Amino acid sequence: MAGLTIKQEKFCQGLFTGLTQREAYKQSYNAENMTDKSIDEKSCVLANTVKVKERLAFLRDEFKGRNMVTVERVITEYKKIAFADIKDFVSFGTVKTEVGFDEETGEPIYGYKQIVEAKPSAEVDGTLINEVSIGKDGTFKFKLHDKKGALDMIGKHLGMFIDKTEVTGKNGGRIELDIDLEGMSDDDLLKTIERTSSIINSLQKRVSPKD
Repeated sequence: MAGLTIKQEKFCQGLFTGLTQREAYKQSYNAENMTDKSIDEKSCVLANTVKVKERLAFLRDEFKGRNMVTVERVITEYKKIAFADIKDFVSFGTVKTEVGFDEETGEPIYGYKQIVEAKPSAEVDGTLINEVSIGKDGTFKFKLHDKKGALDMIGKHLGMFIDKTEVTGKNGGRIELDIDLEGMSDDDLLKTIERTSSIINSLQKRVSPKD
């Protein structure tokens, strides 16, 4: 689309496929030496520019209705499962019912029974249903997809769950960084902290267990 640089287009494509603004910015720009705070600020400003919004709207309109799998689409399906309410599919409760008559008075005798009624298939979203069946004994079974599993996947996508990994040096000893802080300026100290954090993050990624 006219008016977008190559990097801006890559940023838009990243957002369209479901990346966060931060990740889309990192993918598109040279952000290796930038802090997450700075990236978030710049990516937020970029995402709210008119031309980026128009490009995203164009991409969504262009692929609307097509059988295209994106991160955004997968997350949308997980959200539907995670927040589905079983009452949207079946109704259940206890009702008062006539079970017989008193032999002496002829008055009706009432009792209570449990009822479960499924809504017509045309009125519900079948993609959220895992099982519907009636056994030989007349037992009705109804089951939605795994709600907790969907919530876990969304949580991982949002970075809510952090696996802590202890990183050690040779023979289980400490990892020591030889850094001379004497006479270091505030700016140099901040840069050193950022570099050290980057090293630690890289080590954690290398030893983190795979999902």
